[in-house]
Amino acid sequence: MAVKRVKSNMDIVTAAKKRIKNVFSNGVPVYMSFSGGKDSIVLADLVYKLIQAGEIDPSLLTVIFIDEEAIFDCIEQTTKTWRRKFMLAGAKFQWWCIEVKHFSCFNELSNDESFVCWDSQKKNVWVRQPPPFAIRNHPLFKPRQDSYQAFLPRICKDGIMLTGVRAAESVQRLQYMAALGVGGKGITKSNTIYPVYDWKTVDVWLYLQRERVDIPEVYLQMYQTGINRNQLRVSQFFSVDTVPSLVHLAEYDPSLMERILRREPNAYIAILYWDSEMFHRSTKTRRELEGEVAKDYRAILRDMLFVQFDTLFDTQHKRHVATQYRKLFLRMDGMARPRDYRKLYEGLMAGDPKLRTLRAIYQDISCAYADYAKRFRKGGEMNG
Repeated sequence: MAVKRVKSNMDIVTAAKKRIKNVFSNGVPVYMSFSGGKDSIVLADLVYKLIQAGEIDPSLLTVIFIDEEAIFDCIEQTTKTWRRKFMLAGAKFQWWCIEVKHFSCFNELSNDESFVCWDSQKKNVWVRQPPPFAIRNHPLFKPRQDSYQAFLPRICKDGIMLTGVRAAESVQRLQYMAALGVGGKGITKSNTIYPVYDWKTVDVWLYLQRERVDIPEVYLQMYQTGINRNQLRVSQFFSVDTVPSLVHLAEYDPSLMERILRREPNAYIAILYWDSEMFHRSTKTRRELEGEVAKDYRAILRDMLFVQFDTLFDTQHKRHVATQYRKLFLRMDGMARPRDYRKLYEGLMAGDPKLRTLRAIYQDISCAYADYAKRFRKGGEMNG
């Protein structure tokens, strides 16, 4: 899908504040998602300072934190600090410790592909204990079945949700927000507003520095171990896009790493096999380890998706993901390049529970083919 970018004569901070004030001007309940990460801290700081300035009504606001159990200790402390600030300012703060379901890239190796936060069947190995004020259940919540993305719209349907999601985080999010018409019609079908959707990563860090906002120390620890600032993710550890934080965790927080290994024994795989196709890696280290062996990824995919399908994909979710890959293979075969077939293969091998990798590959192939067709037509006109 083509994405049209429109420049504005308003700076991003002013624009974000205007969006927030517009939301509160409706007089309906406002729910703000908070994770303790850098993006949600930026959004929280913007909202909090508007409350201090008397520009929005804090009595309309409920801050929602879905505690995913396997989080950094400093994220917990940061969230407690913001909880206290918002409650003293007159807002409500809901801290949820419920059995929400995630997909775990480590459990892709077994028949159980899920990770259930605060699993009532594994209390003896919880990474942390829930705080005494945490909300543990709700009539509208389906324990062990719901993801928090499915649950939140049910409890926030009477108002508007604010979240710190940004389009610059990935191609998929850029496309998603373009399709929503954010900035055009303004509000989405799920009544969700993204006040900082147009911020780049550098904008986030610059705002936090200029406003002297405290950040969880784990960001500094991760940066010191060599993680690129664009890859500093501090959410739940077990999804394929956040697992990099485990690779060096033992270096700066061995106690937390020990607790994580008790909770998820397969987590050691991130350390042992980080530079491999399992984690979509294409580094020099991986090339040295595996050698420069030429592979026909198109042929490998054909065998996986059409010959060994039932054998390789032996759970309902794996078959669903593989079916989507097979559809894209059929649709793009002939248009895809060798590197695209390799990405498809590695996406299947690493696990792609939310199909983010698949959508990125589709976008890459489509754009490359459109560019090729455009250049071909121009060449034809010139030759004619």
